This record gives sequence, structure tokens and C-alpha cells, in this order.
Amino acid sequence: MENTTWTVVVGAQAGDEGKAKVTHKAAADAEIVVRYQGGPNAGHTVNTGSKTLKFHQTPSGLAHPGKLCIMGPGMVLDPPLLLSEIAKLVAEGIDVSSLRISRKAHAIMPWHITLDGADEADRGAGKIGTTKKGIGPTYADKMSRSGIRMGDLVDREALAAKLRSVLPRANRLLSLYGQPLQDHEQVLESYHAAALQLAPYITDTDAILSAARRDGKSVLFEGAQGTFLDVDHGTYPFVTSSTPTAGGACSGSGIGPTMVDAVLGVSKSFFTRVGEGPFPTEQEGDVAQMLAQLDKPWAEKGTTTGRLRRCGWLDLVLLRYSTRVNGTNFLAVTKLDTLDQFEEVNVCTAYRVKGSGQVITEIDDMSAGVLAQMEPIYTTLPGWNSSTFGCPSFGELPDQARAYLNFIESNLGVQLAYIGVGPACEHTIELINPMKLGRRSLPGLASRT
Repeated sequence: MENTTWTVVVGAQAGDEGKAKVTHKAAADAEIVVRYQGGPNAGHTVNTGSKTLKFHQTPSGLAHPGKLCIMGPGMVLDPPLLLSEIAKLVAEGIDVSSLRISRKAHAIMPWHITLDGADEADRGAGKIGTTKKGIGPTYADKMSRSGIRMGDLVDREALAAKLRSVLPRANRLLSLYGQPLQDHEQVLESYHAAALQLAPYITDTDAILSAARRDGKSVLFEGAQGTFLDVDHGTYPFVTSSTPTAGGACSGSGIGPTMVDAVLGVSKSFFTRVGEGPFPTEQEGDVAQMLAQLDKPWAEKGTTTGRLRRCGWLDLVLLRYSTRVNGTNFLAVTKLDTLDQFEEVNVCTAYRVKGSGQVITEIDDMSAGVLAQMEPIYTTLPGWNSSTFGCPSFGELPDQARAYLNFIESNLGVQLAYIGVGPACEHTIELINPMKLGRRSLPGLASRT
């Protein structure tokens, strides 16, 4: 028991930080990987060198053959899309027999997708930037206690009863938006058929984790999206509909908070955001273009939507907030090589409040209205203007690159665990793998040469 670790991998920014790559590295020493929230609005890309795998609903731990991978009760799942994703993974040679789906995870039904798009269009200029995958309406039905869970889909009679209860209300909403109504029998037959194909994977995942705890197995929890998209703690209302922060791993998996040993935050070496919402350090022009690297295969485009990401300098005020909210022990910094082209690198270390001139280094409320009043104050650090791509060790990085990373580490008070220096999993400098530490063995900041 003392030699096992339960670690949460969480996005420390607004999603798209490279969590799948970090999860892949850390998961090599985990026996179970759990995805605990979100749904097909996620896009996790694992570049193994020989192939590039894209995960949306399934845990990216499947890239490790035979790794037990759980889709937790905190997720919302689109059954037809999930079957399509599984088929694509199988075609890539991925063994999915180790996949397990919580019977308590909620199903995205066809009206959820329609309502998501209609509601976004109805917002006009106030749109949120949703992926239109039905995520918000599904979580809304979950909270209003009118959702349909994956276990319901497998039982035809239970599904028929659920549909008789919820479909009239859904059709009333569709009618208000002027959308086509859903047919009871068509939905019943198609979604029950999909569930039967998924039935071998659907089970009581809580019991699996309970047994894992008893048997001393190591578990890695994989979050989707990021801290600033958390429905409670993010830039509300420009957020997702679930809890991507580390606390969500507990409710979204069915474990208690005392079971978590470490939290591994993932941040880019700069900042990106896709869709709407406040972004104090956002850049335009040449700097934004250089950060986006649109001429590269790994350009800043969403894995799920293909949307271009907005780009800006690293924001340590927001990362301090993220570190506190998540209780972060360790940090992975990805895409360090993106900054190779800059003579100087800016880092936001404080905010100036518009209108008052007040300077703050900590923020307690990330709501959109509050963050919109903040202007970044930058510390300028020397760039290294040389390649870090594929660098094999921390000691071989340019002096200025090491100074940049040490600056981040010392400002946040967390230990660097991984450094990304390219798109492939092999382009990762591993300083420490929390999964290898053993329970509660969390060292202080280590010296590096």
C-alpha cells in the first residue's frame, strides 16, 4: 500500500495543455487509469512516435496495452460517438478489452445535442463557445434528476420508461426552439441497440476502485478541459458544465478525498484558450502567430473542433489560483520548444485593476466580469533563441530556458515533474514521476544540474 500512488492529472489552464501526453508518461507506472468528467467535448492526443492517437471520450490510458481504463460516473457519454471512437481505436491496433464504463455515467441523448446548438445560437453575441456536443444540456438534466444513465440504456424496459418520462419535456423544449421533435420508438431502438454493443464494458466501476484500494493498486485520474473552465471555479459563464479541477476526481470517480496522494497540474509554457471568455495575456499580430505555430502539424488547433486557439503569454496569477484550487504538488510544463524563437519572453506576474491602479498578485474570483477588469503586469525574461526540440535532459537545456522553468517553479512553490520539448511522448523530459513515489512520499523541491 505504501508503495502505490493515486495521482490526479489536471489541466492547470483553460484546457489543451497537453494532458494526454503527460498522462501517457505517468500512466506507464499506473495499473488503472480513470477519466472522471466531461465527454466528447474533450480532445486528448497521444503521439507515440509510430502513430498519433486521438481520444475524446475514452481515457488516453488505452494507449498502454492492457491498462485497465475506467470511464467514471462523472462523465457524460454519447453512445453512437463512443462506438465510433472505439472502432477507430481498434482499427489503429488498440486493445479496448480493458475498457470499463460506469453504469452511472449519464448518456447524451439526441435532443441534448440539438438543444446545445440551438441554445448557443440563441445567445447571439453572448455565446459561450460550446462544442455543441450536448454536454451542457446533459449535465443540466443530470442535476434536475431527469437524466438517462448508461445502465438505463442496456435495460430496454427501463429505457422505455425513462423516455416516457423525459421525452415529452424534451420535445416541448425542442418545439420552443423550432427544432424537429424526437420520436420515442426511434430513440428507444437506436440507443438500446448502441447500448447492447457497449454492454460488455458497462459495469459498477466504483467497486473496481474499491478493490484497487484494498489490493494496493496504483491509479491515475485523467481530467479533461482545465481549471479555468471549471463550472464553479473558472471564468464563469465561459466554462464547461463539469468539474475539471482535482476535487472532481473524487465525485467523478467515486472515491474519497483522502485517497488522493498527489495532484499533477499541466500547463503550457505560454497560455491558450479556445472559444469565448476573458484572457488577460492574449496577444495579437506577430506574437500570437508565433505562439500558434500554424505552419506546424502541432499547430494550436482544437483536437475535437479544429478551432484555432487564442494565444498569449504565461499568466502566473492564474496559475497561482490554479495551484491553490487544485492543491497541486507537481507541475508539467509542455511546449517549451514553442518559445525557442523569442529573444525575450514575457510572464504575467501581477495584475493592475482597471480604473483603480491597484496591483494584485493573487486572485480569488475568476468570474468573467472580475477577470475582465484586470490588466497584466509583465516580467520580461531573456529568451534562449535556440532549439530545445527533443532535448533529452534538464541539464542540456539552454541556460535561459532552465532559468525560465525555475522562475515558474519558484513562483508557484510546486515541483516540476515533466517538461515537454516536442509533440511526441518521447519529447518529454521526466524529472519525477509521482506514480513512482509511493503513498504520501512527496519530496520538497529538488536541486537539478
